[in-house]
Amino acid sequence: MPENFKNMRVVVVGAGSTGQSLVRYFHRRGAEVALSDSRSAERVGPLSVPPGVHLDMGGHTDALFDSAQLVAISPGVPLSIPAVAAARDRGIPVWGEIEIAYGDLNAPIIAVTGTNGKSTTTTLLGEIFRTWGRKTFVGGNLGIPLIEAAEENSWDWIVAEISSFQLEAIRDFRPRYALLLNISEDHLDRYSCMDEYIAAKGRMFENLTENDVAVLNADDPRVLPLVDGLSAQKVLFSSRGALSEGMGFSNREIIWRHAGREMRFPADQLRIKGIHNVENVMAALIPPLLEGCPEEVAWRVACEFNGLEHRMVPVRTLDGTTWYNDSKGTNVGSVIKGLEGLAGQVTLIAGGKDKGGDYAPLIDPVRERVAHLILIGQAAERMDRELGTLTHTVHAHSLEDAVRLARELTPPGGSVLFSPGCSSFDMFRNFSERGDVYTRAVRSLQEREAH
Repeated sequence: MPENFKNMRVVVVGAGSTGQSLVRYFHRRGAEVALSDSRSAERVGPLSVPPGVHLDMGGHTDALFDSAQLVAISPGVPLSIPAVAAARDRGIPVWGEIEIAYGDLNAPIIAVTGTNGKSTTTTLLGEIFRTWGRKTFVGGNLGIPLIEAAEENSWDWIVAEISSFQLEAIRDFRPRYALLLNISEDHLDRYSCMDEYIAAKGRMFENLTENDVAVLNADDPRVLPLVDGLSAQKVLFSSRGALSEGMGFSNREIIWRHAGREMRFPADQLRIKGIHNVENVMAALIPPLLEGCPEEVAWRVACEFNGLEHRMVPVRTLDGTTWYNDSKGTNVGSVIKGLEGLAGQVTLIAGGKDKGGDYAPLIDPVRERVAHLILIGQAAERMDRELGTLTHTVHAHSLEDAVRLARELTPPGGSVLFSPGCSSFDMFRNFSERGDVYTRAVRSLQEREAH
């Protein structure tokens, strides 16, 4: 990677927040930057880029890519799009944002990937390191692009959520700690098969050395094969029992055993509930404890952590019915974990943009736990075909309509879970907007009751 990009012709592909951050990064380093997006300028909307940056909107101009010396892609841009694929074929370097950021960062990186739990684990890790007094950047796929960390570069630690999309375009990226939380079916609208998705996740480990640490879910059969032959230290966590070495869970206690020492933490003290959150906490405790963070500091932060917006958040209890917002539940695995955390019969609101995955793993949870299934969005018809005969199933025209139906169908003492199992892009800009719409709709029920 060059020490600087002065006068280099760089094409940034993808005009989202990460793409715009990349444009600003290269512009400050004197590159000749162009921003290319398949969407029209009207669809992209206002841009926060320096004056004079060439904008290539509404398609990718061949001549622009032909003359490029570097193509930098945003996470949402597949390497397979014709303009990017042609550039690679001509030998033009194609790098992703985390690869570019990595070349400019001095602090050790804790990288968190997995199908579910990435954002919770990343945020909790950041909170522990910050409370311990370490200047810590927290971002990546979670929110603030990793490239933004390179603009200050006086960090003690970098904690980054890393998606499979971001890992597709790495070359030298090497975290000090690489956490793989779990792998379940997801993003099959982008990947041709499950093996391709798993391979993308596995790239997290390809540059690790014996000085690095891989933190791995011992319970997930898809995880451990990815580190066969890895020279890095492997530290395991398991929610199925205590481990002789590593982080385990038994009799409502999280048990850490390492280098002859044992620590025990009562899981009932955690504010975030559910076995999936126990797993997230276990994974998040490992790096700080290995780095010497006092156990009382790490555990206090874990216990005080309230979780994140749109991730199994109780919105309201109204007339004996508790409403949960899990808008971040964008895949089948998330829905299953959400249902596992609720007692009794549940009204499930699901649907959105179909990601091409298999809904079969939901058959038993829906049959056993879901009293009413309310479907929305583009995926509603397919979900109805595959799951609709298992329980009482209805369709809603909108998310607000789904909330109204859930109110009518759910008796006192029941729960309403909004966990879509799909992406949001058929009806909303993102999962956050979708969750906000749901929350407002639920709160408006209470407001109408007050009149």
